[in-house]
Amino acid sequence: MSTREEKMEAFGRLLDIMDELREKCPWDRKQTNESLRTNTIEETYELCDAIIRDDNTEIKKELGDLLLHIVFYAKIAEEKEAFDIKGVCDSLCKKLIYRHPHVFGDAQADTAKKVEQSWEQLKLKEKGGNKTVLEGVPASLPSVVKAHRMQDKARNVGFDWEQREQVWDKVLEEFTELKDEINKMDADKMENEFGDLFFSLINAARLYKINPDNALERTNQKFLRRFNYLESQTIQQGRSLKDMSLDEMDKIWDEAKAMGM
Repeated sequence: MSTREEKMEAFGRLLDIMDELREKCPWDRKQTNESLRTNTIEETYELCDAIIRDDNTEIKKELGDLLLHIVFYAKIAEEKEAFDIKGVCDSLCKKLIYRHPHVFGDAQADTAKKVEQSWEQLKLKEKGGNKTVLEGVPASLPSVVKAHRMQDKARNVGFDWEQREQVWDKVLEEFTELKDEINKMDADKMENEFGDLFFSLINAARLYKINPDNALERTNQKFLRRFNYLESQTIQQGRSLKDMSLDEMDKIWDEAKAMGM
């Protein structure tokens, strides 16, 4: 692994390259915060994909792409005389020290749960920080991630089930309410109850220390593998999925399952 000096040198080289690109490259020169925003979101998801695949080569690559965006935003801000990369680092260091009094101060927190509870209290006290418990949850988060994050933040201030097994009564209650609305075929109320059911399942996942977004993505990937196998086997037979019966498709699907796909 690299020494500290080598790491600092590499980061300095990146800053030098960013300066040169911003000055000499027509594309880099015209970029703004707004034009980069969509690409930043895309790069973040590509990093998440690499993490799910546990592909260290791709993780390294995608981390570099995301780091480029961080340096890019800081460079744009420096040109506006708003802040620079040093200010970004200084602000982060200050926050990390403040948020970890059990490391840099005299506070006690010997479990991850106690640390998270401490964070929520500190965030509410910070000057210019969150004024309410849920204020720090970004509005633009994907809905599954947002639900999990809101529930987690509420838990840190004591708003949670006394026993995690109690959540299953809530799941069954929401499922029953959904079935009632489906029988009435009221589209708006069905959607509302579906949302309540999803929210309760996400709550159950949280209580059993399952990340619901990761769990759903694992199922997405499993479905993708099995469906691709189904499609490839169908093509090998010179047939089309549209011409196959459900029983025929199920047989190939079961083959994929048996193969561990």
